[in-house]
Amino acid sequence: MLLSDSAAWAGAYLALEWTIRVVMLVVVPFRRSPDAARSWLTLVFFLPIPALAIYLLIGRPTYPRWRRDRFAKLPKLLAIAIKQIAHSHFCRRPFLPSNLEEPALLIEKLGQFPTLAGNDVEICPNYDQLIDNVVSDINRAKRSVHLLFYIFADDATGRRVMEALGQAARRGIACRVLIDAVGSRRWSRRVVKTLTSHGVDVRRALPVGLLRRRSARADLRNHRKIAVIDSRIGYVGSQNIVDAALDRGLVNEELMVRVTGPVVLELQAVFAADWFMETDQVLDAPVLFPHRAPGDGAVAQVLASGPDYPDAGVGLLVTALIHGARERVVITTPYFIPDEALVQALKTAVLRGVEVSLVVPHETDHLLVHLAQRSYYADLLRSGVRIHSYREQFLHAKHITVDRDIALIGSSNVDIRSFVLNAEVSLVVYDRSVVQLLRLEQDRYFAASEVLTCEAWKARSILTKTCENLARLAAPLL
Repeated sequence: MLLSDSAAWAGAYLALEWTIRVVMLVVVPFRRSPDAARSWLTLVFFLPIPALAIYLLIGRPTYPRWRRDRFAKLPKLLAIAIKQIAHSHFCRRPFLPSNLEEPALLIEKLGQFPTLAGNDVEICPNYDQLIDNVVSDINRAKRSVHLLFYIFADDATGRRVMEALGQAARRGIACRVLIDAVGSRRWSRRVVKTLTSHGVDVRRALPVGLLRRRSARADLRNHRKIAVIDSRIGYVGSQNIVDAALDRGLVNEELMVRVTGPVVLELQAVFAADWFMETDQVLDAPVLFPHRAPGDGAVAQVLASGPDYPDAGVGLLVTALIHGARERVVITTPYFIPDEALVQALKTAVLRGVEVSLVVPHETDHLLVHLAQRSYYADLLRSGVRIHSYREQFLHAKHITVDRDIALIGSSNVDIRSFVLNAEVSLVVYDRSVVQLLRLEQDRYFAASEVLTCEAWKARSILTKTCENLARLAAPLL
């Protein structure tokens, strides 16, 4: 009897596994890239029941219906801000040469924000100096301070910023802070408690919890790093509010930009959109989107991307920029997990005579991601892409220059997670002087890097190659 029962249970289990395999074979490829489908189906074939559980948790890069419904209201609720950004005399549209018109139009179609002239852009590669600048600008704030950061720590750096926010709030300045609930989870309770006690309105973005009525998915995160002070000064880039030496003995090296001018209003609009998504509060007061006399300066625009913006993929922009390159492309990123379209764009650019360089850190804080990204190097090296392994610190900066005319600086890595799953923000600047300043930083990276070669890369051990290739199978899921 027991033997018969065991055989029946085994048969039922086997039938369940094969049912999952067959159903997933139909479901998984729907509206998914071939690489992602292949990774999911490999997992399903070997581990069907765990694969189904994981797929139900993180298999579809979409937010819950209530959040999608709220996002659908956003354009109407922010109509005043969008109108002021697009039509005020302060936010005048610039003339662009023909080679820049196409990327500018693409960005506007993807993220709604137009190109705006009259911006001053300052490159900020010094970690501690950046924090000094942010604190100083908060101390001089007269109306509002808005911060949105993936990581906001209760450490020496975080406490400096919190103290500045507290002093601003006591002066009557409207201070609002958004922190990602997962990225800041180690410190979020203390940060929220401290800022609230100072009179700062602070919220967790995309909170996660089994018992939460509106819990977010743990893998869909708000990865943006934005500061906007008085709608006049903006910061955007890769750096979080946390000590440089965060984990495992690694010291982060970052790059942010400090901007003044009309493009700051686009950063303000991104913050206002995220604030509405988390609080259902509309920030459209005219004081947050002021008119000022236009000045000289760089042409720039902002692209917000993420699951809330299904057509605003920063990956699509990066691929398009590489296809449009004529002379030189330099990509700096801590995590490099490209999709097939990006790999082909890089190879095609080299064949067209474009000098393509990739700068990645030698050290890592995510071993599986590091192994997966190394699996792409051999193919890129053979095609002529130059890969620079930066050895001084953990290079967490995220920026791209294209020829002498275009600089992209933001929070997005060059990986599938940033392209599809994370909410990101990018500042695109069309200005030769800004590109030249960024290229000076890139030249400094080159000088502190080991240049990888095909011959040396081929000499890796069989074990190393095997681990990298196995990690690559999971690349679309990382």
